[in-house]
Amino acid sequence: MPKQLLYKDLAKYYDLIYHLKDYKKESEALIKLISKNLKSKGKNLLEVGCGTGHHMQYLKKKYGCFGTDINQEILNIAKKKHKNVKFKKADMINMKLGQKFDVIITMFSAIGYVKTLFNLKKTIINFSKHLNVGGVVIIEPWFTQDVFKKGTPYMTIYDDENLKIARLNTNEVKNNISIMDMHYLIAEKGKKVKHFVDRHELGLFEIKDTLEIMKEAGFKSKFLKHGFMKERGVFVGIKK
Repeated sequence: MPKQLLYKDLAKYYDLIYHLKDYKKESEALIKLISKNLKSKGKNLLEVGCGTGHHMQYLKKKYGCFGTDINQEILNIAKKKHKNVKFKKADMINMKLGQKFDVIITMFSAIGYVKTLFNLKKTIINFSKHLNVGGVVIIEPWFTQDVFKKGTPYMTIYDDENLKIARLNTNEVKNNISIMDMHYLIAEKGKKVKHFVDRHELGLFEIKDTLEIMKEAGFKSKFLKHGFMKERGVFVGIKK
């Protein structure tokens, strides 16, 4: 079964599917969180798993921004939106960007795609390597085992005169990994209805495990229960 088509073949529909997401409000809260915790003097920000770069619209007014994502198709959309922002295709687990930043963020649970604790540790150590002393890392996690609603059905729709999108899924859990098969029906004016099935697999990491890994990677870290999205929270780490 194809994986993560939303970030590849279906990338042009990504912003439509998430049209109700309030990126402006999230970015304002993010800027406040950064300002409260940042100890280094610079203003260079790296967004890991930046997707179509929607947060960049607001963050680039405050910081010098750089974006990475593992999927070239979705990066191409980000590049069209932000002509003066540098983007690079990179895997967060082993990226080597050749520079350090004052802020590293990864939003919308992108960290879940590393899937295993082994990869999570490699990723957070890699974040530390790319961060200046006193810099801040902000990680919006995926759900924990206790919070994840196994088997629950979900539906998302987009509806305008010329395009209709319906996405439905349930989910399951295997070996601490949440598995979601997203079924898309896409109807465009003058075209036949298309059906896609898109599998997403994200690791269910416990808060204590992530905090321990951040500590080992050289961060003074904390978990804030109230984050940007319901029941996900946010990790904040300052590099020592």
